[in-house]
Amino acid sequence: MSSGEGSLPLTLRVTGRKVVVVGGGHVATRRTLSLLDAGAQVVVISPSISDSLASSIGRGDVAWIQRTYESGDLDGAWLVQTATADPEVDGRVADDAEAHQIWCLKGGAHDHATAWSPAVARVADVTVAVSGGGDAGRAAALRDGVAAALQSGDLPLRHRTHHPDGFVALVGGGPGDPGLLTTRGRRLLAEADVVVIDRLAPHSVLAELPPDVEVIDVGKMPDHHPIPQDEINAILIDRAKQGKIVVRLKGGDPYVFGRGGEELIACREAGIPVEVVPGVTSAIAVAAAAGIPVTHRGVSRGFSVVTGHESLADVPHNRAHTLVMLMGVKRLAETAAELIAAGHDPETPSALIESGCTEDQRVTVGTLATIADRAEAVGARPPAITVIGDVVALSPGWPPA
Repeated sequence: MSSGEGSLPLTLRVTGRKVVVVGGGHVATRRTLSLLDAGAQVVVISPSISDSLASSIGRGDVAWIQRTYESGDLDGAWLVQTATADPEVDGRVADDAEAHQIWCLKGGAHDHATAWSPAVARVADVTVAVSGGGDAGRAAALRDGVAAALQSGDLPLRHRTHHPDGFVALVGGGPGDPGLLTTRGRRLLAEADVVVIDRLAPHSVLAELPPDVEVIDVGKMPDHHPIPQDEINAILIDRAKQGKIVVRLKGGDPYVFGRGGEELIACREAGIPVEVVPGVTSAIAVAAAAGIPVTHRGVSRGFSVVTGHESLADVPHNRAHTLVMLMGVKRLAETAAELIAAGHDPETPSALIESGCTEDQRVTVGTLATIADRAEAVGARPPAITVIGDVVALSPGWPPA
């Protein structure tokens, strides 16, 4: 009989119950670790064991009987896994389990087994269990496919019921490429009832949302904030108090010049649960996409991330300390002059990177003294970051033409 015939899918609660594992190899090790995660009291019976099992035994997590299987070893057990690679021993364990009415899992051949373990994945509060009809590889492949689809949002995770305990997730959308949105971020988007999105967040992911998801665009343009921050905070609080899952999708990372801290405080003061999902910040990712590491052995030992809208006279003047400026394209000439006046070397390699991590990415290189003129000559526009320091000389575009 195959594992699919005459069987009833069930989930067993093994917490605090004795489970016997006969064998000490790869299959036995994997099963033992799964049983430990489930809270079982595991007894391993085998003359030898794997290094991984030895670690668990050394910590006292597993009891080990160092010999071959004997009749009577199943006394008091609720479940047994046999995986000795010896058909005679495995068969004897299965026969004893049958006689004692104990469910038996068998590694390798499934003849005489009375239980089969599915391939399991847990995504949020969903458990995916797949039985492959005795083919463990096929079951694992199917499980991984379903889990990946749930994690990416290709399959819906939304609860179709009211959410009395709504919450807000501050999700970093990354530097532009939707592929750089984290798995956790995509999973929350798949669960969202409301998405409040910034201008620099990856808007293409909105096409993946069900039509009943409310999308609120609160994007700010340079020097133009059509929806003030206090109104954005009010939107988040209002929708969450309606019992909805609210995703605040922001560009980059919520805590890097993204006002995520202000939104977190506002929600907490209103009694709204908040989760913060870090994003890939453009301060590092955009430079990397242009072939510029913000640190490099023998070139730079540290970096500072600043906004180009502020006075920068007090930042480190060492060319070995990389300076990354977010925003501030319009003020670039003024900023460069200010840095030089404060003691920065005018010949410091510099780069302006527009629309980083997207198909429209453009890199302009020069020195601190020339970068503003070069940016103006090509008509540079935000969104862009500026990188100043010797690491720019590692860029494929260096030296400037």
